[in-house]
Amino acid sequence: MVTMDRDRRVLCGGAVAVAGSTILEVGSTSELRRRWPGVAELDAGGAVVTPGLINAHQHHTGDPLLRSCIPDDLAPGESIFSWSIPIHGHHGPEDDELSATLVAAECARNGVTTVIEAGTVAHPVRAAAGMTAVGVRGAIGTWGWDVDGLPYSAPVEEVLARQREVLDAFPPGGTVAGWVTLVGHSLASDELLAGAAELARERKTNMTMHLSPTRSDPEIYLERHGRRPVTHLEHLGVLGRHLLIAHGVWIDDEEVAALLRTGTAVAYCPWAYLRLGQGVTGHGRHAELFKSGGRIALGCDASNAGDQADILRAAALAVGLAKDVREDPTWFSAADGFEMATCRGAEAVGLGDIVGSLEAGKQADLVIFEPTSAACSPRGETALQLVWSADGRCVRDVMVAGKMIVRHGRCLGVDEESALVEAEKQRRFLLERAGITIPHRWPHLDAR
Repeated sequence: MVTMDRDRRVLCGGAVAVAGSTILEVGSTSELRRRWPGVAELDAGGAVVTPGLINAHQHHTGDPLLRSCIPDDLAPGESIFSWSIPIHGHHGPEDDELSATLVAAECARNGVTTVIEAGTVAHPVRAAAGMTAVGVRGAIGTWGWDVDGLPYSAPVEEVLARQREVLDAFPPGGTVAGWVTLVGHSLASDELLAGAAELARERKTNMTMHLSPTRSDPEIYLERHGRRPVTHLEHLGVLGRHLLIAHGVWIDDEEVAALLRTGTAVAYCPWAYLRLGQGVTGHGRHAELFKSGGRIALGCDASNAGDQADILRAAALAVGLAKDVREDPTWFSAADGFEMATCRGAEAVGLGDIVGSLEAGKQADLVIFEPTSAACSPRGETALQLVWSADGRCVRDVMVAGKMIVRHGRCLGVDEESALVEAEKQRRFLLERAGITIPHRWPHLDAR
């Protein structure tokens, strides 16, 4: 029983008692059986049980229906403007719900119990319905930008009104809660940035936006404002514990200090930066931020960027990059990576008081790893095995708020096989509407 509590206790032969959605107690199996005799039990003998994993940045729509379709050798920005934006622009409500269902199911099967949507959803009620059907916890938002000529862009007041609608529909405290979501980058006016932060504070909710995955955002902000992006956001009063910045790869010393000073969180999506060649090995400061007490969580980004919604893969890569960039294996470890995926990640997304560890009073979000999987047997040191050996394929069962949502590797709330058949059909229709043809690198011949 890997508690990830303050002392990071691992209870050998441990158990967790759950009533409704809440953890009553974590302790020895014999003691908990004596205290609550005759209650139903879920056998996890020989297994490793952990808190549910946190995915702090995941695009629920657009890419999921076009998985492995966007080439990985495009010039910077081309995948966004030639692929993602046209696809999003032609999404219907049913596409949003189907996409979100597929993403939520993949996350759940990989042990992710909390998923923060990245803010690129046109029909948030439908996307939230997909999340709810699967049973994951998380946040939902909608498009927020005020630049001309792009889908879902609008004047500031209209953008903020759409954000308020999401917050009204999904108030704080629900399993799926509304967040203020801007696209970010350089695609928001100062008025919109400040208004969005004010709205998040007013509603006591969180806000997320993309910033500085590449050199582009710093260059544009310096030209427009004479300040780098994070520094400019602090000048506007946008930074703070309500804000989760996605990426934050290209940041300098002053920006690192601002993030630490204000308690602003960062969602770190290492696989995306490598797939897209965005320079994380030369410019990323995420491990340094983490070791300095910064609020860092892991994310998987999109189905054509991070590709797999598997936080354990992201944790292993984050640890490996930290070691390799400094050519120093001593300063960062698997234990740090698993903290990013659980307790520290939960705190970074503003949910540290209810999830991220197995402790009395917290929500019963937990993962049971298959004890007979090759990655988990024979048993080694727990942190090393979870980060370096295991991945989502080792997950057997998943519980969220006391409800089993994955059993023996299968989602209980949705028919994934039927959803995948529907996704193949919708993919063809979506490509036709967007006028996009998938370029195949190797010749595809009809061999029937």
